This record gives sequence, C-alpha cells and structure tokens, in this order.
Amino acid sequence: MRIALVHDYLSQDGGAEKVLKVFHEIWPQAPIFVLFYDKKKIKYFEDVDIRESFLSKMPFVKSKFQWYLPLMPLATEKHDLSDFDVVLSSTSAFAKGILTKENSLHISYCHTPTRYLWSDTHEYIHDLNYNFLVKIFLPSLIHKLRIWDKNSVDRVDHFIANSYTVFKRIKKYYRRKSDVIFPPVDLEKFFVSEKQEDYFVTGGRIVNYKRFDLVVQAFNRLGYKLKIFGDGSALESLRKLAKSNIEFLGRITDEEKAKVLSHAKAFIHPQIEDFGITPVESMASGRPVIAYGVGGATETVVSGVSGLFFYKQDWETLFDTILNFDKYNWDSAKIRELACRFDEKIFKEKIKKYVDEHYLDFLSEINRCEL
Repeated sequence: MRIALVHDYLSQDGGAEKVLKVFHEIWPQAPIFVLFYDKKKIKYFEDVDIRESFLSKMPFVKSKFQWYLPLMPLATEKHDLSDFDVVLSSTSAFAKGILTKENSLHISYCHTPTRYLWSDTHEYIHDLNYNFLVKIFLPSLIHKLRIWDKNSVDRVDHFIANSYTVFKRIKKYYRRKSDVIFPPVDLEKFFVSEKQEDYFVTGGRIVNYKRFDLVVQAFNRLGYKLKIFGDGSALESLRKLAKSNIEFLGRITDEEKAKVLSHAKAFIHPQIEDFGITPVESMASGRPVIAYGVGGATETVVSGVSGLFFYKQDWETLFDTILNFDKYNWDSAKIRELACRFDEKIFKEKIKKYVDEHYLDFLSEINRCEL
C-alpha cells in the first residue's frame, strides 16, 4: 500500500501539525505534500520528504501567505498524487481538495471546516488589519473560496472528525457523515507534581479569537498570579493591558511547558476550540482546567472532576468561576487518568486500523466492479 500525506501548509507549530507528525511516525516512508513549508517555525520535519507546491517559490509566501489565498485551490489541485493507493489529508482548509485517481482512496482527517469560510467569516473580516479597499473585495473572494471548498468535499471518500464538535460542523456545512477519532496527546512528556505553586496558567497561540484578553481582564481585577506562555499577533496588546501580577513567558519548549503546567493551580482555557490539546496536557499534568463550556473542551474536561466550566464568554463570568475554584478538592491522579483516554498510542492504533480496514473495503469494492 503506497500512502501519501497531504497537509494545508506548514507555517505554525500547532495541534494540526502535531497530528501530521504522528501520521508520519505511523507511515515514515510517506511523502508529505504541502502548499509551502517554513522550516524556521517547524523543526521536526527537517529530514522528511516534503513536497511543496509552486506557491513555495512566490515572494513573501511564508510571512504574507494570505496574499496567495486566491491561488491556493489551484496549487492544491496541482499536487500529483497519481502514484499512491491511499491519500490521507490533514486539513482545516485546502488539503481535502486534492485530486486523486479512481483507484486511489482519499481519507480526510478534518480538524474543522475552514473557519473563515463558514463559522467565523464575519469575525475574520472584521479583525483583519487590512485597509478599507481590501475589506471591500475580501467578502467576494471568501464567497468564491466557499463555493470551491463546498465542491471539494465531494472528492473525499471518508471523513474523520477530530471531535464531536467538528463532527457536527462537517454535517452542518458539508452535509457529510464522519467518524470521530480524537487527536493524540503525548502523555509521556507530562508529569504530576507533588507540589503546586500559587499561580494559574494559560497560553498557546496568542491570537485574538482565542480570547486571552478575558483572562487578562479577570486577573487584573483578581490580583492572582498568572503566567501566559506562547507568541502571536495579539501578544503586544495583551502586554499593554496586563498588570504586574501577570507574567509573559513567551515561546517555551515542551519540557518547560510540562513544568509550568504541573506546578500551576489550574489551566485557563477561554476560547472555543475544535478539540483543544493544551487542556488535555494540563490534565495529563494532574491539574484541572477552567474552560469556556463550548466546543472541544466539553468533550475532554469533566466538570467538578477535572475542571470547571464558565458559560458566558466574558471576564466577569470567568472571574466568578475562578473565585469558586478553591471550593473543590482536586484529585491529581484522577485528573491524569481522564487524560489517558487521549494517549498518542491509542490514536496510532485507531488511525492505522481505520486506514487499513477502509482500504481493504475499497479494494473489495473495486474488484466487485471489475467482475
């Protein structure tokens, strides 16, 4: 079975890229097709057969890739996958739109239907720091991309959703069924500490839609110690907003993150995520999660056991939830046990079995048609 992996583009080190990394660990001989690859931002694919599209030769594509949105459907369709029996795409945007031959099986692991085309279109346009003229023409471009995106789902033989939240979005926007396999968490990197320190922690990719501003506003008023790790476009505005009880750690290593999480009182998760790996990493460290009760966090956090939910996405509600945090007795061993459901080893077994079984079914169907 000759297998190829396809990903949208490699320009950030996020949850989707970690899933792709695990895919490649399962099938180390599989080449990876991407629109472009920023080697400075992602280190763990250095010795891998990465095949980039023509966009990789365009000026400023790594720093200004939004300029090339109109060309991304074409660049995706130009990936030559004719030599492969199975194509496994990892996507939240374009990769599911690849072209495969009739004797090739295409399975798409969907992190979410493209946010800026479907669920978050209006917020995306509003938040972009482009001039007035660009914002006039942007809705027309998004409309055209949405049509291509909807048509592209017909090219997928089987969808895998990374959560039931995404399962519902695939059904809503694409009118397709999907199977759910939760993404992997490398639990071995995280440990339960015998002693906690007097601080809370939050972090990840610091961008506006993740609503770290609510956390900063709540802790400005609480006066409790807060550590924020990560980098992103919203970092400077958060620094200006924050008071002296809030510490910014910047980009940290996995080892540093494991230590910060294991010694914290709790991890704060204020955003809507498709799945949300960092809350599970906090649970793997034996620490509870205070999460906005919408999206992927509702599938991983057990209220009153491994964390608490707040149900209105504003700083006042988060403030009240944090005040109630110490009323609970948190069992680190139990919290860690709940995180084990998402272990990387379980994911590898499930995804390999899924691909193997569906490829055998696909071959059987082809053979029946040839008789």
